[in-house]
Amino acid sequence: MSDSITIEDIIRFLEAEKEVYGPFSTDHGEDVLSEKDTQSGPETEEPSQEIPAQSVPVETKQPGISKPEVEAKPEPKEPTLEEKLAACTNLNQLKKLCAQADELKTDLEGTNLVFGTGNRDADLMLIGEAPGEQEDKQGEPFVGAAGQLLNKILKAIGFEREDVYIANILKHRPPGNRNPSQEEQTRSLPYLNRQIDLINPKVILCLGKVSGNTLLNRDEKLKNLRGTFYKYRGADLTVTYHPAALLRHPQWKRPTWEDVQKVKKRYDELGGTP
Repeated sequence: MSDSITIEDIIRFLEAEKEVYGPFSTDHGEDVLSEKDTQSGPETEEPSQEIPAQSVPVETKQPGISKPEVEAKPEPKEPTLEEKLAACTNLNQLKKLCAQADELKTDLEGTNLVFGTGNRDADLMLIGEAPGEQEDKQGEPFVGAAGQLLNKILKAIGFEREDVYIANILKHRPPGNRNPSQEEQTRSLPYLNRQIDLINPKVILCLGKVSGNTLLNRDEKLKNLRGTFYKYRGADLTVTYHPAALLRHPQWKRPTWEDVQKVKKRYDELGGTP
């Protein structure tokens, strides 16, 4: 057997390879497309020229910058007591405010407001301590036995009840007709002060130790308060016995008579009317 390889041998080898591996080409002269070109598909036309961005207004939002939000209007603040009182320009408005003020009530349930009574332009104002049972029922200060005695005292120095203005430290009756507590006095005083300012009296007569000490911010016995005039909110203020005390202690009527005579004298000196 000859060792030389013939053309026929090569052809048979290639035929055998073709049977195993399939047809193939040995022509390296043709262009071979890359994998990328094969997947990209047919050549496309050159894209048209883009429209400049400035010619089409588009709202953009820059990162980290938000649109300014519309500020919410703040809730209206509740007026202070001082502002509420200052807004009362007459006694009718003040009375309405007092009727709505729970802080003026005592711990006695179901009481009525006892605001005040008399001449709203009075130059003499009388201030007691707190309403009693009859005052609570009628809504007017000094209408019981003590009120009748007070009317006689006023008449003795030339006044009718209608000539003066009468009020109390408290505007609601305390239980058991007890004296007003310090807390009740503190809560009630701003309302009474506004009442005094609206009436604008020339002379104030406090009836009883509690009334005098509350307005003067003291803690004195009645004998130490009597006989002196003090300046209070533009008026001359003095103190005498409460009519209810005179009913229990008739011996105090004489010093009370001396006190009210001084009141009348000061009233005339200041040009009080009537």
